[in-house]
Order: sequence, then structure tokens, then C-alpha cells
Amino acid sequence: MLTKRRTVMAAALAAACLAQPARAEDVIKMGGLATLEGAFTVLGQDGLRGMKLALQEVNYTVAGKKIVVTYGSSDATPDSAVKAARKLVEQDGDQILIGPLSGSEGIAIKDYAKTQPNVTFLNGSSAAQDTTLYSPAPNFFRFSTDGVQWMAGLGEYVYKVKGYHTVATVAEDYSFPYSQVEGFMLPFCKLGGHVTAKFWVPIGNKDYSSVIAALPDDVDAVYVALGGADAINFLTQYQQSGGKAHLIGGSITVDQTVLGSKGTIRNAVIGTPAAGPTADTWDDPRWKAFTAEYRKAFPDGFPVPSLFAHAYYVNTKAALLALAKVNGDLSDGGKKYREVLSTLSFDTPTGPVKLDHNRNGIADIFVTEVTEGKGGVLLNKVIKVVDNVNQTLGEPEAEFLKIGHPSRDNPSCK
Repeated sequence: MLTKRRTVMAAALAAACLAQPARAEDVIKMGGLATLEGAFTVLGQDGLRGMKLALQEVNYTVAGKKIVVTYGSSDATPDSAVKAARKLVEQDGDQILIGPLSGSEGIAIKDYAKTQPNVTFLNGSSAAQDTTLYSPAPNFFRFSTDGVQWMAGLGEYVYKVKGYHTVATVAEDYSFPYSQVEGFMLPFCKLGGHVTAKFWVPIGNKDYSSVIAALPDDVDAVYVALGGADAINFLTQYQQSGGKAHLIGGSITVDQTVLGSKGTIRNAVIGTPAAGPTADTWDDPRWKAFTAEYRKAFPDGFPVPSLFAHAYYVNTKAALLALAKVNGDLSDGGKKYREVLSTLSFDTPTGPVKLDHNRNGIADIFVTEVTEGKGGVLLNKVIKVVDNVNQTLGEPEAEFLKIGHPSRDNPSCK
């Protein structure tokens, strides 16, 4: 009888042990921050698909430790991003944070990172140049490159091949489009191109009639750096107004988050040259495998992963690879982990990536044109691959810094 009672007690004790939550040292806490409110909601949703895809590949486990993920939402404003990050870090106790999505959010999170030296921050898809080139945070890493880099090769292509020598620009009025316009203008103007007018609009603008009416008639093309609902609204209204000028796309203007929308923008965007960190038709086994994995995991996603899914995937992949190298040990406040991240290089779905001394990615960039694929799907066709693009577009950093921060008025060429 005593033996029977002991057996029952042992079984109960074992069951209780199994029911207990994992010990703190057996868990790694990770946060995911994306814009899930406002004009960029669709972008944020696909960004998190990329993050989840990287985590699914390792079954949310590294070095025998379970990765517990909490998510935070912003609306593309710096204040909302910092508020969400504070909750993830200071309330939820996340040791690693992936995000944010949008440009000015990234600058704000970089500054917040400086107040949390024992937390490691990896970018989502935020691509303002200022985040890492000016006053970088030692615990903020961006493997996904920036908006200036994303324009590599485009200014030369439209000037030399397309024959566009005079351009007007339409872009959202914040740090990421400033970077995109700079990345386009620097080589374009150097070759002799002219940007004769710039139009800046707030995020979430719905009526573009006054901007479209004010576009000059004597330009070869209009460079558009708008994203999400903003891009869809402008392109739809531009087409409806009978706009005739050729279009040049910023990276997120012809991304799948726009091309995959259900609307009438098709005729406006087919043939549009652009550039960015991904190219839908790239015939490379790494990209094809990534696309197939994305489609299988997210049948409700886009026909091809957006650049936001790609960026969040790459940064999350970097986080996981470095965790494996330190055997999941963050007990020193992540110091060794960040040392590993700083020297990490690996193969991504779009080629190799490594970091510069500002902890910003150096990677390949694609010049593309919008084309129609099977079933009428709009895709970015590869025109050219620009290898190993760094943050200063190949210029010595000291010389590049003399250009100054990208802004509404800088750079300029007439």
C-alpha cells in the first residue's frame, strides 16, 4: 500500500514539474515591433510575416532555449514606436527587439536604445539613413541596409538608359523619403540631371489633386517615393487625372504591398523603373526558396514577399544566428552577443550581407522595372544587380558626410 502511494505521489510530482513554466534561464524573450495602424498597416503585417518565417525555421528554439515573442504596434510616428518599445522592453522584459518599420521610428528607437544598454535592438525595415550614419547606438544593428543604399544604380539607369534628364519628385515628408530622394538624386544630378520641383506630403494624405495639378509639364518623369495606402491613392488619382509623364519608383512605391493591391494602378505603373533590396523575378535559388517558403507559410500573403517581409526576415535571421553562436547566453546583458552580431556575415535570400563600423548592412541592391507576370500579377523584373552597396554609395565616409543630413532641401540640383 505504501509503495502504491509513493508511486502515485511520484507521478503527481512529475506531472506538476511538467506543468510548470520554463525557467527564466531557459527562455529568450524577443519583441517584434511593426506599424499595424494607419497608412502603413499592410506593410507592418508583411514585415511580421518575415519575422515569423525566420522563427519558424528554428521552431522558436535556439541552443535548447525557447524563444518567447511579444508584439508591439505603432502607427509610423516616433512617439508611438517608442511607447510600444518601452512596453516590450520595460514591462514585458524583452532582451532582443526586432523593429521598427518606418524611417523616423528608427531614429527614435535608436535614441531609445541608448537608454537600454543591456537590450539588443535589431532593425525591422526602417531605412532612414540618419539612424546609423549619424550618432549610432552601440546596441542597434541594421542588416537590411538603408533608403539611400536602396536607390543604388537607379539615377544612372534612368539618365543613361531611359533618357530621363528632368524630373519632379513627390514624396512623404519624413526621414525615409528624404533618404530615398537623396539616393536617387546624388548620381542623377552628378550626371547632369535636373530635379526642377519637389512636393512633400504628410503620411496618410488622401487627396493628391492639388499636387497632381501642380506637377510641371516640362519634365521627363516624376519620381514617386510614397508607400502603402499613400502610394495607391496617388497612383490611382494620377491615372484618373490623365497624367502622362513617365514614373520612377521609390523602393516602397512599387513594392508588393502596392503592386499586390486590388485597384486600377496597373496602367500607371507597368514599365516603371525603381530600385531596392529585393527583386521579384530574381532567378536565384536563394530567393526562389525564400519565396516558396513564404507562400507555403502565408497563403494569405502576397504573390512574392515584400521588401518588408525580407527586411524583418534578414534582421531576425541575424538575431538567431548570433544567438546560436553564443549558445543562447545573454547573462552578461548581451555583451558577447552584440560582439558576435558586430562581426556577423551570412547569406540572405538576396545575397551576402555584412556590417560596417556603424553596424549598418552592406549588401546587393537591385535595379528593376515593373512588369506583368502570369495571371496578370505585377512584378519587379531584375534589370541589374549592384554588388556590395555601402552606406555612402562607395564614397569615402568623410566626403559623404559633407553632403549633410538628407532633408526637404538637401541635396538639390536644378
